Formats: sequence, structure tokens, C-alpha cells
Amino acid sequence: MVKLRDLQYLLAIAEHKHFGRAADSCFVSQPTLSSQIMKLEEQLGLQLIERHRRGVLLTPEGDALVVKARRVILAAKDFEESANLLLDPFAGERHIGLIPTLAPYLLPHIMEPMNQALPKVDFFLYEEKTSKLLEDLNSGKLDLLILPWLDDMQGFEHVNLFSEDLVLAVHASHPLAQKDKSSLADLRGMPVLNLEDGHCLRDQALDFCSSAGASEDVRFQATSLETLRYMVASNMGITLLPKLATLQMPAISSLVYVPFKAPIPRREIVLLTRPNYIRIDAVQKIVDVIKKAAVTALK
Repeated sequence: MVKLRDLQYLLAIAEHKHFGRAADSCFVSQPTLSSQIMKLEEQLGLQLIERHRRGVLLTPEGDALVVKARRVILAAKDFEESANLLLDPFAGERHIGLIPTLAPYLLPHIMEPMNQALPKVDFFLYEEKTSKLLEDLNSGKLDLLILPWLDDMQGFEHVNLFSEDLVLAVHASHPLAQKDKSSLADLRGMPVLNLEDGHCLRDQALDFCSSAGASEDVRFQATSLETLRYMVASNMGITLLPKLATLQMPAISSLVYVPFKAPIPRREIVLLTRPNYIRIDAVQKIVDVIKKAAVTALK
């Protein structure tokens, strides 16, 4: 019978396309992983992997069985979690994914109260772009996601957490820095700095800018909000930032945050789970903590 560990090795190779990195992710030596994959191929009578000097590729047979392997590993994880729930529904591990434009600004507000509310839970946190997080949630690597709601997330269960306004970040010498509140119409004809592809905030900001008649500043695309912040502080342009990213940050004299008046651009932050996720009692406690922390932080 095929062992679960061998399926985990196969999934690691499918993800990393490299024996060394796959072995590291499974906490085994490269020879051990390679040997087990060869034994699996012999057991199945199929070649699953094409071996090359610079890495490995899955064969068509390997690709097909990786899909099945993911389902088996997810089912095994659900089985184990069901058993753990019989012991204590508020204990065990929770693997939570967040996007880079939210994690560093939300986590300081929620981790202490989450640990207090669920003292027997070990939280493992992961920061990735949206597409990777959704892939890992679907495969069972992650239990929960905290991120902005997008229409293509319809296949997952979600709970609304809070609405987060976007604010305008400008240099202190910019004409809009003198306003108490700005409007999207003020951006008409202006180039706006933005993040690189892959960040959902990029797409949301582009939508707001497009509706206002603004354009993207194509001279530069940032990898993080911090880069955008310091570009604006250096008088290299203007940008939109989530409100949480402007709180409790070191003051920069050349940087001014201007809130918007209605209609206010904002993003809806949700908690995402797989359909029929079994640890819903613990999820509700996490939801309650985040909602309370967000209200306190954003008031």
C-alpha cells in the first residue's frame, strides 16, 4: 500500500521542481527523498518524474497522480483533525495565511488577543500573494486566510471581518497635502504609484484610479507598501495606502496622509475557509477577536 509520506514527497517535488528544495521542505535528506520516489515509481509501475541536471519535471502520469495525492493528503488531514476535535475543539494547530499588504499591519493588533482567546492553539502564520494563498488553502496546507474579498473566491466559505478605507499618501509639498479630505475626483489626470503584479491591492487601486480618471505611474512598480511609502516621502509621486498601513508607523515629516470623503475607496477584509471546514467553533473565536481588534485600531 502507498504510504502517505511518499505522497507528501511527490507533492513537494511537484511544488518545488527540485529534489534539494523538496527534501528541505519535508525535513529529510535529498537521497532519502529521491530513494522513496524511486520506490514509489517501482511500486506503481509508472515513471512519475523526469530527472534533469537543473531540476525535475512531472510526467503526464505524475501530473495526474499529484491531483489524487492532494485529495488523499487533505482527507488524511481532515481525519486527524476530526479525531483531535473529539479531544478538544479549541486545541491543536491552525495555519493562517495573509497577504503582504495586510499581515504586518494587522497581526500586531490580533495575535495577543488570539493567543489569549485560544491558549491551546498553536498559530502558524504565512505571508504570500493571493494566488498562492488560495492554492494552499485549497490543497489543505492552510486552514484559514485573512485577506480582501475578491469575486473569484466564490468557491470558498467566508466571513466578513471589517472594511478598511484607503487613504491618499502625498508629499508634504503636494497641493493635495493641504486638504483635510480629498476626493477621488481630485486624482483626475494624475499618475499614481502602485504595486507590482500579483498583489490584489494593485488591482483594486487601479480600479479606483481608473474610475477617477487617474492613470498608473508606469515609471515604477513597488514590491511592498513600505517602498511606496518612501517613494512618496521622496517626492517621487502619490499613492493609495490601506489605513492600517498608516497607523503606528514612524512619523515622516515629508509624508502626509489625506483621508477621502465619500465615496471612500475601501477594501473588504474577510476570513476564508474551505467549504465544510470542521473547526468552525475555533474559527468563530478568531473572527470575534479580529472584529474587535479592527474596530479598536480603525476608530
